[in-house]
Amino acid sequence: MPLSRDITAYESVSKQIYRFLRLDIVSCTIHPGSTLSENEISSRYKISRQPVREAFIKLAETGLVQILPQRGTFVRKISARHVADGRFIREAIEIAVVRRAAAEAKPADIARLSAMIDQQKLAAEKDDPYEFLLLDDEFHRGLAQSVHCELAWDTIENIKAGMDRVRFLTLSKESPPASLIKQHSRILDAIIAGDADAAEQAMHQHLKEMIFSLTQVAERYHHWFEEDPEDV
Repeated sequence: MPLSRDITAYESVSKQIYRFLRLDIVSCTIHPGSTLSENEISSRYKISRQPVREAFIKLAETGLVQILPQRGTFVRKISARHVADGRFIREAIEIAVVRRAAAEAKPADIARLSAMIDQQKLAAEKDDPYEFLLLDDEFHRGLAQSVHCELAWDTIENIKAGMDRVRFLTLSKESPPASLIKQHSRILDAIIAGDADAAEQAMHQHLKEMIFSLTQVAERYHHWFEEDPEDV
C-alpha cells in the first residue's frame, strides 16, 4: 500500500488518522458494519485519543461512520441510494469541469493529466488497487485544477465516500483498471481536441459505469449493503 502509516510533523495528527482510516474503510479493509475503537487506534499509532476522536467526527461528516453516544462508533454499511445520488451530483459537476477544460486547458495541464494516466498504467501493471484508486482521484482532481476550480473536486470529495467503496469493490471484476484507464484516455483525448461535446460524452460514459456495476456488487457483497439495490 503506497500510503505511509508513519505519523509525521508536517500535518495535523487528526488529518493523518482520518486519511489512514478513510482508505481502510473505502478499501473495505475495515468492513462495513465494523466497530471502531478510539483506544485501539490511539494505541496502534501511539497517540492520544483526541486526534482519533476528531478523525471519527470527520469520517461521520462524510457518511462513512456513525457515532452513537454511549454505544460506540460504527462503520456505516453502503447505501445504494446514496451511491446513486452521489454519482448523479458528481456527474453534473464533472461534466461542467471537462467542458470548460476542453476550452481552457493549457499544454502544461495536458502534460500533467497524461502523466497521471501513465502512473495509473504502472499501478495497474503492479496490480496495486490501493495506489490505482488514489491515482484515479488525482486524475479527476487534476481536471478541476486545469480549470482553476479545485472547489469542484472538494465538493465531490465530500459526497463520494460511498461511491469510493463501490469503486474499490469493482476494480477486481466489473470495472478493472485497464477499462478505467481507457475511459480516462478518452476524456483526455477529447480535451486535447478541444471537443467539449465529446468530453462530456466520455465523462458521462465513465461515471455511468458505476450504476451498471452497482447491482452486481451489491449482490456479491449483500451483507455490506444496507438496502436493496433494486430500489435505486
